[in-house]
Amino acid sequence: MTGYDTVLRARRMVTAAGETSGCVGVTGGRIAAIAPLEAGLEGRRVVELGDDVALLPGLVDTHVHVDEPGRTEWEGFATATRAAGAGGVTTIIDMPLNSIPPTVDLAALETKRKSAEGQCFVDVGFWGGAVPGNLGELRSLHDAGVFGFKCFLLHSGVDEFQPLPPEDLEGVLERIAEMGSQLIVHAEDSDAIDRAETPHGELYENFLRSRPRGAENLAIAWLLERARWTGARVHVLHLSSSDALPMLASARRDGVQVTVETCPHYLTFNAEEVPDGATQFKCCPPIREAENRELLWQGLTDGVVDIVVSDHSPCTAELKHLDTGDFGTAWGGIASLQVGLPAVWSGARVRGHSLADVVGWMATGPARLAGLGHKGSIALGNDADFCVFAPDAAFVVDATRLAHRNPVTPYDGRALSGVVRQTWLRGSRIDVSAPPSGRLLRRGDR
Repeated sequence: MTGYDTVLRARRMVTAAGETSGCVGVTGGRIAAIAPLEAGLEGRRVVELGDDVALLPGLVDTHVHVDEPGRTEWEGFATATRAAGAGGVTTIIDMPLNSIPPTVDLAALETKRKSAEGQCFVDVGFWGGAVPGNLGELRSLHDAGVFGFKCFLLHSGVDEFQPLPPEDLEGVLERIAEMGSQLIVHAEDSDAIDRAETPHGELYENFLRSRPRGAENLAIAWLLERARWTGARVHVLHLSSSDALPMLASARRDGVQVTVETCPHYLTFNAEEVPDGATQFKCCPPIREAENRELLWQGLTDGVVDIVVSDHSPCTAELKHLDTGDFGTAWGGIASLQVGLPAVWSGARVRGHSLADVVGWMATGPARLAGLGHKGSIALGNDADFCVFAPDAAFVVDATRLAHRNPVTPYDGRALSGVVRQTWLRGSRIDVSAPPSGRLLRRGDR
């Protein structure tokens, strides 16, 4: 007996070194040993995983709108983290808007943390917000442990989180650079959107024309130049326009500190298959054409797109206006936190990607973005966060059986490959019938 609290034995597992078989020994909630199966590690509890599953690190989702407090009827910490755990996600970072108050000053951050205490089934961190007039608040939020700052370059959809005007952005980037933080950006150009067609009615084509690729491309180009001038670290949120990939690659070659994410819905769906009136597919920026989707997959293959995260942005069924199917009035946001892994794996496997690729995009990469060095990979000393995943199993999504608060998602009725069998947080299997054991994280935690 070696004294390990738990030993997990897996015929397949994805470690920091790639896919292999082996044993993982866990002590005190951390990974204390990784050894070949024949090493026969022993512990007080030994878990033999079946041949049909792979042991993955717990996923890290750095783009989640929890909405509590203030809009808890949209989503809350208990429901969001329950859904995360059911989907193999062991760490989420909450966005600063859609909750009231938004996380734009220290008092709001403390309000958010108090709301989350005792409710979280997975670990939860927080982004701060950069809005007009709060430049003086950024340092205190940074010192309090937010993982960076989010801004919009056009109206956010909620009045209490205003976009940064062009004249303010450079000063914010300079402050971000001074602090060694990062700015994560919803990059669509306000003027381009204002001059585009007004979204209205049931035709998805009309909505797509209201959020043209050019608006995304222009905003990203504008952001990249200011990041170049200031030396600030920037992150492009929810990339949907494949047109932007060449300039992102070029900027990175020039030394601009830029990272990029896309989302499962941009990799899964395409505009041609969105039914008219199906407002559960509405998000901003929008789901684009099949050709565009394939180029986003190529961006992942080429390493221009770094990570895949959910942008879980739910609302009540009423706000989706499913009765009228009006894309102009419906809330824009995709609920997908629980199904992100099977959605991405379904697309990845048919394009020749491995489980290790998916782990890089959905666990290791997001952990790196957030500076969570102890998350996102099965490596010595890391948190013992695991996802037990059956890659060859399949299921059909039933929105009414998902754990997030409102049963509205474009994945409803879609067949997906891969089933999450278990999720472990710091060496213990997540049990939603037991008291939540998730922690509230601060930047720099170990």
